[in-house]
Amino acid sequence: MSDSENQKPLNFIQHIINEDIANGKNQGRVHTRFPPEPNGYLHIGHAKSICLNFGIAEQYKGQCNLRFDDTNPAKESDEYAKAIEADIRWLGFQWAGDIHHASDYFEQLYQFAIELIEKNLAFVDELTPEQMQQYRGNFAEPGKNSPYRDRPVAENLDLFHRMRAGEFEDGKMVLRAKIDMASPNIKMRDPVLYRIKRMHHIRTGDKWCIYPMYDFTHCISDAIEGVTHSLCTLEFEDHRPLYDWVIDNISIECHPQQIEFSRLNLAYTITSKRKLTQLIEGHYVNGWDDPRMPTISGMRRRGYPAEAIREFVELTGVTKKNHVVDMALLEFSVREVLNKKAPRAMAVLRPLKLVIENYPEDKVEQLQAPRHPQDESMGKRTIPFTREIYIDQEDFREQSNNKFKRLVLGKEVRLRNAYVIRCDEVIKDAAGKICELRCHYDENTLGKNPEDRKVKGVIHWVSATASVSAIVRRYDRLFNSANPAAEEDFTQCINPDSLNEYTQARIEPSLASCQPGENFQFEREGYFVADSEDYTAEKPLFNMTVGLRDTWARMDV
Repeated sequence: MSDSENQKPLNFIQHIINEDIANGKNQGRVHTRFPPEPNGYLHIGHAKSICLNFGIAEQYKGQCNLRFDDTNPAKESDEYAKAIEADIRWLGFQWAGDIHHASDYFEQLYQFAIELIEKNLAFVDELTPEQMQQYRGNFAEPGKNSPYRDRPVAENLDLFHRMRAGEFEDGKMVLRAKIDMASPNIKMRDPVLYRIKRMHHIRTGDKWCIYPMYDFTHCISDAIEGVTHSLCTLEFEDHRPLYDWVIDNISIECHPQQIEFSRLNLAYTITSKRKLTQLIEGHYVNGWDDPRMPTISGMRRRGYPAEAIREFVELTGVTKKNHVVDMALLEFSVREVLNKKAPRAMAVLRPLKLVIENYPEDKVEQLQAPRHPQDESMGKRTIPFTREIYIDQEDFREQSNNKFKRLVLGKEVRLRNAYVIRCDEVIKDAAGKICELRCHYDENTLGKNPEDRKVKGVIHWVSATASVSAIVRRYDRLFNSANPAAEEDFTQCINPDSLNEYTQARIEPSLASCQPGENFQFEREGYFVADSEDYTAEKPLFNMTVGLRDTWARMDV
């Protein structure tokens, strides 16, 4: 570990690894893995596991494998696998060597299953799923042995071979471990190791009609790959005895250590793949990369920097106690990164025309403004200033008290990076809606304050003739409930105002030449990103990333 990392307080996993190294365990090696199932897109919860597994490997100069747990062909696809690879790289990590797949080990897994049968530690069972459930018992009552549990070894071997050969229909038989039906840990009550399932596999095709279960596959895959520390979330804690039992009872040298940590639970968010899929299929969102989704691809499209997600995961810590993290902490991390790196620009989301009557009609001033007020290395930008400009409708009132520090009829305000103006007249349409303001400007106030009076308030603007039309999407939380997963129907707490689209927005001309995925601070509005999918110079489209201030505190009051 580096000196800077040594100065940070160690989490409990680092303490375990340090002790292992001090005792010479695993010859001092540290080898982790990230083993997603390619059945959906990664979400913010996976980001913690990615950062932890890859981060631990980096800190100890070890390696981290990427292994796809592709043992359930019914739900897996190459699309998901490629998206997972892209997400890991985007977060700033690279796996060691080639990508691994559980399916790489199907033949070895099969042979290990035969070894368990030969040791009289596994048997072929013909109970139906309903019967198996009844025989399993519950937390208050022990289970009872299957009537097929004492089949002779030779008969079990014959049936298992025939299962592989495809002689039996799906669901007719399973291979079960022979452990203890009275165990207080229900996971140890003769768990299923193999099932018959005729499904086309994305890598092995139709070669196999039996597939190993996760608990059998996972620990052996770890051992085959030489993993030393198998880091997983707390819901796998009661799987650990089975993990150890399998490794202890097969002929394999490596015995990885499973260590559980708390998962990342984020308020106002769901991470269940089933429920996320329901959001997509129900057209509540527009795909896995919808900026409102908690997926890594959705957060990337929303403009969250990878650095911010890594910082957020670091702030949440590594513990063994589950807790819910406030959304404000994630947005704080995003805001901290973007405040330093995002160039500034002006965009008017709800344009209101303003005419400066004492400014020459044919004059265009090219005003200079910093691209970042605290970073001179970013240079300056040119903003056209003309007689007709747009300000935001929210920045004007005909009457107001002194707390309103924007433009009021008969009063003055400063235009950002430009002059002081005074509103003299309000023009309304036939319906009484304000459609135009008539103002005067003080030509001696460019870059300086008036000498004889104090002007309070600054508003942003763009030229009416030199600005560019754009679409701006403003996002809010997807759910109105802090714990939508606990709701009887989580779709009933979807926020109807989670997306507001401003189709008449106007932006500085420089923003029409940016790159998709480029971040900006729209002054006085928030942080935005050029949409990675739909942005073009002819039709600029920006997504709101995060506001300038924490809005979550007000929501929880």
